[in-house]
Amino acid sequence: MSQDNSKKSAKPRKFHNPPANARTRPAPLNLRAQVIRVIIAVLDGQSLSAVLPAALEKTLERDRGLFNELVMGTLRHWFALDAVLQPMLARPLTDSRVQAALHLGLYQIFQTRIPAHAAISETVDAAKQLGQEKASGLVNALLRRTLREQTELQETFEAHHALPDWFAAALEQDWAEEWQGLAESLRHSAPLFLRVNKRQRTRTGYLDALALQGINANSTDNTTPEAIQLLQHVNIPSLPGYLEGWFSVQDLNAQRCAGLFSDAHFNGLDGKTVLDACAAPGGKTAHLLEQFSPTHMTAIDSDSYRLKRVRENLNRLELFDQTRVTVATADASAWTAAEPVDAILLDAPCSATGVLRRHPDIRLLRQSTDIATTVALQATLLDHLWTQLKVGGRLVYITCSLLKDENEHQIAAFLKRTPNATEREIDASWGFKRPVGRQCFPETDGGDGFYFAVLDKTA
Repeated sequence: MSQDNSKKSAKPRKFHNPPANARTRPAPLNLRAQVIRVIIAVLDGQSLSAVLPAALEKTLERDRGLFNELVMGTLRHWFALDAVLQPMLARPLTDSRVQAALHLGLYQIFQTRIPAHAAISETVDAAKQLGQEKASGLVNALLRRTLREQTELQETFEAHHALPDWFAAALEQDWAEEWQGLAESLRHSAPLFLRVNKRQRTRTGYLDALALQGINANSTDNTTPEAIQLLQHVNIPSLPGYLEGWFSVQDLNAQRCAGLFSDAHFNGLDGKTVLDACAAPGGKTAHLLEQFSPTHMTAIDSDSYRLKRVRENLNRLELFDQTRVTVATADASAWTAAEPVDAILLDAPCSATGVLRRHPDIRLLRQSTDIATTVALQATLLDHLWTQLKVGGRLVYITCSLLKDENEHQIAAFLKRTPNATEREIDASWGFKRPVGRQCFPETDGGDGFYFAVLDKTA
């Protein structure tokens, strides 16, 4: 007779309660809470380059695009968002978590297609997860008020220049007619450009490789003959030929540097000794080695950690021939050559105000008092490096700044105190001529803000 197992009495299930002192694992933070943490790090003085990559690495791949957009967009529009927020507050905010949550919520309402109810709910939950249960009510109330008054508040948001007041005043002083257009362009995200490694591929050939993978891209005009603009979001390491060194990521206007070493007065860098004085992360060093065959290239930077990127980039691009390329940690204001060099690239430390689209954290990190210090350092670098240049040699000075004190005023002062320096006018169709040097503005669909000056040593 078969036994009916269904009638067997089941053993009672045992439940074990955790010890009273056991730690419970906290619930994972939602995406907005993670974004708020990154923004708080910037408010505390850290750069995005120091905190964002690691945060993205911990984020699910499908969420990384949104994560990046929320961080970059909130910081890019921070001061315009603040102009909306401050009049709604009965008293100043004292907690950076609440401050960041409100700015993030406002950004989603004004600038994204995220449904408002979802944006508010997720942002309020984020405030709770970050220990602001009580203040989450304030976040909820102000964001819902924004929805009710959105038409009027959107006008306030769009009318603001979205810059720190000190920088807006400096822009207006330097560029009275252009400053508002500049402020508007700096509110947009920057387009993405590649530079094809001409030692490995032609621009046409690489465009064909992109097309085979269904990637939408265009060539630029012939003033930047290796440049390609990507017209869609991509994962850079997944592009064809990345590991093989077929290309680098480099802004359109940054790619104009190499051409400034060739004209009627200076015949390129082939067979010459070259110094890249502030080289990290190595994009311009690599471009010079792609374009020319110098006898020796020395790339120095005071930041040994960032110099790792220089070595990595040169190795990936197959340009790190150690018999003719030296990468070294050194202070450019004190570095001394065994013999004077033929050419120097000084990509000088600056306010980086021309690249705010790519580095929106600069809006919060840079202070008006930084400019005088930076200008003094630039002058020190120019004076010292000039002593390391051969007679007949060339120094190309570059900044990614929009401020005249770091650019044309700096070079005019150098020329005044340096009788054996001659400026060579840059004959070009790009940018626009200044009394000294040439300036590029950031364009909504083009390159970043850069300044260039070419100086030859005559005696």
